[in-house]
Amino acid sequence: MSELLKCCICLDKFTNPTSLPCGHSFCLACIGEYWRINGACQCPLCKAFFPTRPQLKTNQHTDAPTEAGTVALRAREVPCDICPQKHRAVKSCLVCLASYCDTHLEPHYKNEDLGRHLLISVVKNLEDSVCRLHGKQLDRFCRSDRTCICAKCAQTEHRGHHIISVNKEAAKKKVKLKRIKVKIQQAVQERLSKLEKFKRPVNISGQNQKEAWAQNKELIKQLEEEISELQRRNTDLEQLSQNEDNLNFLQMFLNTDSY
Repeated sequence: MSELLKCCICLDKFTNPTSLPCGHSFCLACIGEYWRINGACQCPLCKAFFPTRPQLKTNQHTDAPTEAGTVALRAREVPCDICPQKHRAVKSCLVCLASYCDTHLEPHYKNEDLGRHLLISVVKNLEDSVCRLHGKQLDRFCRSDRTCICAKCAQTEHRGHHIISVNKEAAKKKVKLKRIKVKIQQAVQERLSKLEKFKRPVNISGQNQKEAWAQNKELIKQLEEEISELQRRNTDLEQLSQNEDNLNFLQMFLNTDSY
């Protein structure tokens, strides 16, 4: 009996259960995602095919979450663009250019027109993840032109170029990022060693001692400025390396490639 209370897609207890015309029930989000990914309205169990998208209704009242149910967002989580209390978004829509929590995502599964929209994993800056020319997701990288492109770009403006997926290029850049960080850390250590050397007392007397001291003071100041700049760059790269959004990581890395 306990199996009857579980959705056969997520294998967990029903969340906003909805029934199909064939009689089988699923979580609203589960069947909505299933149809979106497969591109056809079909029951996952009996394989019944529906020529037109069935009107999905839930037995549960699904108003927006109350403030009492608000949970503080964790680092790198994106807030829902609809929630007044900004609950955690679970999907982003490339057509609406908005991110939605579970509750406010429901219309994209219930409504036939919204059901055609392209939903992707949550991203912070939606405008930067969409091709400005074709309005499609930037999921490819043109190595010839060093830029992120969409599938349409790959068939038109960038046809014949060296093109790979954003994920593969991001993985390559993350390896390069590690090498850059090692070089920066080595440069910092080299300058720290020089700094220690110039700070040692100078065993020279008279006028030469004053000149040597003044020269060392200038070199010490220069080295301290270089160390500070290198440490700043290292901090920036460390923050970049923690970026889990491959597209955003790649776009930011291209702007810091001079490191």
